[in-house]
Amino acid sequence: MWDTSKDYRLKVAEKAVEDFIRVVEGSNLRGSWNKKQVRLIAKNMNPDIQTLYYSYVSPQELAKTPQMENLLKSMDEIIENLGGEDYAKKFQSELNRQEREKLDLPLSKMKFFFNTIRGLPDRLMLGEIDDPVIGVDIVVGELVSVSKHQKTDNLMVCNVNLGKRAITVITNDLTVKDNDHVAVSLLPPSEFMGIASEGMFLGAGEGILKDVEGELGSLPKHIDVNAFNETRNLVDAYIKD
Repeated sequence: MWDTSKDYRLKVAEKAVEDFIRVVEGSNLRGSWNKKQVRLIAKNMNPDIQTLYYSYVSPQELAKTPQMENLLKSMDEIIENLGGEDYAKKFQSELNRQEREKLDLPLSKMKFFFNTIRGLPDRLMLGEIDDPVIGVDIVVGELVSVSKHQKTDNLMVCNVNLGKRAITVITNDLTVKDNDHVAVSLLPPSEFMGIASEGMFLGAGEGILKDVEGELGSLPKHIDVNAFNETRNLVDAYIKD
């Protein structure tokens, strides 16, 4: 019997909901949207997650439960009450440049919340895996633009194509370049001197992996197990924070 109460996928999902609620309650989100309803829907996700926690069925069965369906339905309802899929652009359009910079990290946390819940069924379908890395998506990406961070020469700002969407990743590997194929852990966003990083490149030894096999947005192939160590540590720290 699978101990669902210790499943890292559910632990990360629960924490992502908590962070989303904090963003909704504490950020400068202007414009036409239903804050009260968004907050209510998000808080009502907790009972479904708790039911999944203590169901003690296989991960594959968890992915097909009514509670999982409810969580996905909640995503659609929240998006609708935020004003649609382009909610981030709408919020940014209400602010000046300085205000938009301050909103970069909160909006990235909102995106992490949506992607974490929407990707939960697929991660559960991977089966009984007792490892923190299973709590987040790890996918193949392609670097479409790379530039030095405006505030330091020691960091690179990378625009990464994941197939169906793009994210920003900050790295200290100064050798990255356009068209590199990388493996990306879609971690809880972190801010580096005013810019939010939505993930971390996997690497083993010196530098990151730059010739990763696999389709964009899919699980990478033939990755050295040591490349997952830092992701494992960061996911574990996120849960315990």
